[in-house]
Amino acid sequence: MDLDAYTDVHRERWQELDRLARSRHASGADVDRLVSDYQQAATDLARIRGAAPRTAVGDRLSLTLFRARLRFTGTPVDPLTAVTSFFVVQLPAALYRIRWLAIWVTLATAAVAAIVAVWISTTPGAIVTFGTPESLRQYATQDFQDYYSDHGLGAFTTQVWTNNAYIAATMVAFGITGLWVPFSIGQNAVSLGVSAAIMHSEGRLGDFFLYITPHGQLELYSVFLAAAAGLMIFWSWVAPGARTRGQALAEDGRALITIAVGLTLTLLLSGIIEGTVTRQDWPWPVKIGIGTVALVAVLWYQWVLGGRAHRAGERGDLEEFERGATALVAD
Repeated sequence: MDLDAYTDVHRERWQELDRLARSRHASGADVDRLVSDYQQAATDLARIRGAAPRTAVGDRLSLTLFRARLRFTGTPVDPLTAVTSFFVVQLPAALYRIRWLAIWVTLATAAVAAIVAVWISTTPGAIVTFGTPESLRQYATQDFQDYYSDHGLGAFTTQVWTNNAYIAATMVAFGITGLWVPFSIGQNAVSLGVSAAIMHSEGRLGDFFLYITPHGQLELYSVFLAAAAGLMIFWSWVAPGARTRGQALAEDGRALITIAVGLTLTLLLSGIIEGTVTRQDWPWPVKIGIGTVALVAVLWYQWVLGGRAHRAGERGDLEEFERGATALVAD
């Protein structure tokens, strides 16, 4: 079946069904038309699914049919159930899909950062290319630590969150290019390596790890998750498998949006830790322990809870959540 031609023939009727399904006030004639169009559209969907199990056209028509069914069945939807399903099933399943990509990005970043730090530290004259001896000493002995306490708690947390969220969002948004994620991750890794080398040159490498570890564990892993999501959407059109490229982009794109929502929350948590925990005069094991607990919680959420949802057949996209939201609007 030529899906594009079939869509062109029936598009107006589907649009009319969608309009009737969204209408809050319907006459008797509108209700009759709604039921009639629903029956025909259900047949259309069966034919589309028979030709191609998952397509963007089929998914949109399925959502339209869902709205229409709510109009004449009045099925109640509990908003708490929809939100719970998103956070307990869909989001962890989406994160689970990119688990290995996130690990590879983590290892690649660590390798590049270590290589840069070692090269700068062992190459005569390399360290002075990053500043005068006085400026390097000030960075290592004062500026690096003061960064975490120079601003008010609320303002600093917000600044950190928005900056990291922007970095993550660009990786997700431009990941489809295949170039932006490697560039961003490489740039981030080089910056870490340079900072470590400067701190090492002044005998402060220990301070480098102490100050970035409490918040950096979750913050960096969240960035790696964003990179993995961007790579996933890139790979979905490079190697879609049995799916068409449009179908692969539509399916993986929905999962990508789900992951973006989750990253907003994990980066907020890391921002709170960076703004409230790192600056405290608490023992370092306590501060690092808080960051470790936060990371372990996210890893458990991704690998354990996500694994359960994945094995249960959850794809990790927003389709079910969108349907629940549609039902609320229809009510």
